Amino acid sequence: MRTEFGTPDVIRIEEVADPELVDEGLLVRVGATSVNPAEWYEVHGRPTIARFSTGLRRPKSPRLGVDFAGVVEAIGSAVDDFAVGDRVFGGRTGSWAEYLVVQNAVARIPDNVSFEEAAGTPIAALTALQALRDHAAVKPGDKVLVNGASGGVGTYVVQLAKRLGAEVTAVCSTPNVETARFLGADRVIDYHKADFTAGGDPHDIVIDIAGSRGWSDLRRVLTRDGLVVVVGGPKGSRLLGPLSHVIRTQVGALFSPQKSKFFIQKFVRSDVEHIARLMEAGTLKTVIDSRFEGLEQLPDALRHFGEGHARGKVVVSI
Repeated sequence: MRTEFGTPDVIRIEEVADPELVDEGLLVRVGATSVNPAEWYEVHGRPTIARFSTGLRRPKSPRLGVDFAGVVEAIGSAVDDFAVGDRVFGGRTGSWAEYLVVQNAVARIPDNVSFEEAAGTPIAALTALQALRDHAAVKPGDKVLVNGASGGVGTYVVQLAKRLGAEVTAVCSTPNVETARFLGADRVIDYHKADFTAGGDPHDIVIDIAGSRGWSDLRRVLTRDGLVVVVGGPKGSRLLGPLSHVIRTQVGALFSPQKSKFFIQKFVRSDVEHIARLMEAGTLKTVIDSRFEGLEQLPDALRHFGEGHARGKVVVSI
């Protein structure tokens, strides 16, 4: 938890009362969690504009974390689809803790999946799924370019796009080329060695996670009626953060036949269950960049994530 904005050093471990179980809820003993951009921004208090909702001078809530995987310790009186001892995963604010009460967006962890693998999926895999299926409407034969293919979201986008029948071009740095190929990318562009916006075959869809190029560059790799789905962006200015990239891309698309979309991932239980089925079948894997052990290592995990070089997910075992 934290009661002020700042570096990861403001995070501290405190003993608090166990969360109160509600009739429709599950009390979960958390086995693992993961780090996402949301936690980095929440701890640092950036972008400044977001403080109107998170707290102007200090955080409105001390709780941190969303992704979780763990074991059901108790069930509410109205719950009939889970049992004590079930291994579950999903998303709930306050997951950087030993215990958590959840009601929605939760599913069973397949037997062949570890806590750490499951904990990597809630935000990142659901973002990838909803970007491709709901906002890009990817269909077999579509050419999809993934800008930022080696990060937490990007590794899932590559796999899910292939599952949807797309021809995938992955853009990443030199150390991550082989990982992108392993995940199924048909073509990999090392941005240290080539400019992926310089030309070549146009793409129907660009999933823009890295936010490293502006609209005028991205449109060059699109078909005439192509689409950019903006998932993330660079840290940007202190005032607007990644929103500055989103805004510029949206404005640029206003004057072009090509289009741009931006969305915020939603926790939907049926989507969490869908991710579970894909993991069980072995068609969706979590790429783990690094593992940290214990709540006391959360500051180190967040600091490592903030360096911006993670290949896949940063996970923390509780």
